Amino acid sequence: MKDQVIVITGASRGIGQSMALTLARAGAQIVAVARSEDGLAETQSLIKSEGGQCHTVSADLSSFDAVSELIASTRSEFGRVDVLINNAGVAPVLNMQDCDVAVFDRMMAINCHAVFYACRAVWPIFVEQGGGRIVNISSVAAVDPFRGFQAYGASKAWVSTFTKALAEEGREHNILVHAVAPGAVDTRMLRDNFPDFPADQCLPPSEIASAVEWILDDRSRHASGSVVYVKKS
Repeated sequence: MKDQVIVITGASRGIGQSMALTLARAGAQIVAVARSEDGLAETQSLIKSEGGQCHTVSADLSSFDAVSELIASTRSEFGRVDVLINNAGVAPVLNMQDCDVAVFDRMMAINCHAVFYACRAVWPIFVEQGGGRIVNISSVAAVDPFRGFQAYGASKAWVSTFTKALAEEGREHNILVHAVAPGAVDTRMLRDNFPDFPADQCLPPSEIASAVEWILDDRSRHASGSVVYVKKS
């Protein structure tokens, strides 16, 4: 990880913040991205308190222009981009009869469109550099959704399939693409939807961060295209 430039979306709290801290401790230069400036400031402060490096960008990830500018400015600032981690996501509970179309559209914009936008923006940079890594955060809900998570699970199934397809395309360019699919993780997102979910059935965000750190180790390069499920046993 030493001096690698890693862009992490959704890095203002939860899994994204934990990944930023973990990878900064390993020596990476973190570009933390989210909408919440307060949350980003907290992430940056935590990293800098441990002697790490963190640059923050507040951006609307549902905008292709904003995401393209984010990637371009990162390359301009640091001279390269080594890793993209697409973590930003929303997880509304949507019962079909009462499903709000605007909420559904917003979820797809963040969970799917933003992943595509970021990968599309960074791809030519990786090709020019002779390689790069992408980690997309999927979910166990892609294969086993909770009730009310049919739309969310479908969006994460798209992420998993997109990951596998990108990995195949990236082989000739030394672009490695993985997905991590967490089960229940004790975050604000989980508690907003399921406040009574048993704590002993949840993983802490640090467990997901550790899985991502392992995936980014060069010994995992031959597993490009895989979806790694991380859940409470």
